[in-house]
Amino acid sequence: MRAQSSDSLLLSKPGFVQYFIAFTRLLHGFTAVAPGLAIIWMLNGHEITDIHDRYHFALLMFFGLITVLIFQTAGVYSDDLFSNRLRFRLMFFSWLAAFSVLLFMHAALGMLTFIPSQQMMFWFAAGLVLYGAERLLLRAVLRQLIRQGRHIQNAVILGGTENGERVAEYMRRNGDIRLGILGFIDDRISRVNGELADLPVLGNFKTLEQMIREDRVQQVLVALPWSAESRIGQIIGQLRKLPVSVLLAPDMLALRHAHNRITDVSGLPMFNASELPLRGWSPLIKRIEDLILASLALTIVAPVMLLVAIAIKLDSPGPVLFRQKRYGYNNRLIQVYKFRSMYHQMADANAERQTIRGDARITRVGAIIRRSSIDELPQLFNVLLGSMSMVGPRPHATATKAAGVLFEDAVEAYSARHRVKPGITGWAQVNGYRGETDTLEKIERRIELDLEYIEHWSIWFDLYILFRTLPALVFTKEAY
Repeated sequence: MRAQSSDSLLLSKPGFVQYFIAFTRLLHGFTAVAPGLAIIWMLNGHEITDIHDRYHFALLMFFGLITVLIFQTAGVYSDDLFSNRLRFRLMFFSWLAAFSVLLFMHAALGMLTFIPSQQMMFWFAAGLVLYGAERLLLRAVLRQLIRQGRHIQNAVILGGTENGERVAEYMRRNGDIRLGILGFIDDRISRVNGELADLPVLGNFKTLEQMIREDRVQQVLVALPWSAESRIGQIIGQLRKLPVSVLLAPDMLALRHAHNRITDVSGLPMFNASELPLRGWSPLIKRIEDLILASLALTIVAPVMLLVAIAIKLDSPGPVLFRQKRYGYNNRLIQVYKFRSMYHQMADANAERQTIRGDARITRVGAIIRRSSIDELPQLFNVLLGSMSMVGPRPHATATKAAGVLFEDAVEAYSARHRVKPGITGWAQVNGYRGETDTLEKIERRIELDLEYIEHWSIWFDLYILFRTLPALVFTKEAY
């Protein structure tokens, strides 16, 4: 126990972060040039005479320095370095920017011209793999340290209040090695139980002062009610005399409505309760993504669509396509295309009656294409026309119900999913929420996942969902 405590104190010393970041910079610089050294070594028949050439060696060292400087500018060495996030996107674009400098030196300035272009691409790919492996290894090491109870900084929550408990629970779910909560400090220790939110009550303000003097606490999270302005001012005034960081914890209920974001308005920080999900260049990027992917998909599945159309026509009389009004962006009605899977005379244009297992309205071909979601392929035309996206919340028909209740009446936040275009596939679908919504819990969870997608949209998130769509279709048992 004593050894672990000593290691924890070593980890929490201020110099550790600076030394670790300095080591990371050196590692990143070496990683940038290591594939190049290997390529030169192989091109010279495993002889290293050229590597010792001052010109080439200086050039590689210069490139390593440029890489570290670009990484620094991009924020690779920010406090987020110690978070649980993968940060693959940041590393990809940072490495791409750095390697673009090397490509310019290679193509325009005639440096390292003896390295073929194919080997340059290998250099880029190898560097990217190495950076990814280093990040995964670092994250594994940090998680192991957390399991051992070690953190860069130790903190206490001042205030055994309901809000303090919410802060503790939030830190337990989202915390990382940057901050470890030791317990609660409260002057009303006689009225507070020995434990709050599974954390011990350590003592009163005198206990806190002693812990700070002994360098066992580096941060204090003040979680008193914001209405106790005078008490908060008094405590902050006392803590400012001590070598400790003091943070005023927000009202966690307000923060939940603010989606964890704060906006600076004329120098005044304000909670951001709601904002446009796609801003700036995002709508254009998503539209380009849709056009490229939909065109590519149509080219690939066109023969399948032709065969399905013929099978539908031979199986039962009626049109090949089924058109249905559904809610789209901004709650506007759009016409969605599908392959007809029901007998024409039994079609339900408003989806007043949900499809159930063994539904007599479904044709023989319809049962096959519904189970495999092939009936959704005509929606690629919706994507090209702009009424839908490749990825987004699935569009629902106007009269669709869950347990006999209209979706918009069953879930208060239902309309919030219409802040983006509906999609052919979505986050809810790849997580198993497809098919019949016979309970309120199913539609509530589906909406929750749709809103999670909207809040965290990125092109990488879209590609991840598309990557998971095919396995989700193969293994699902919910579509019929």
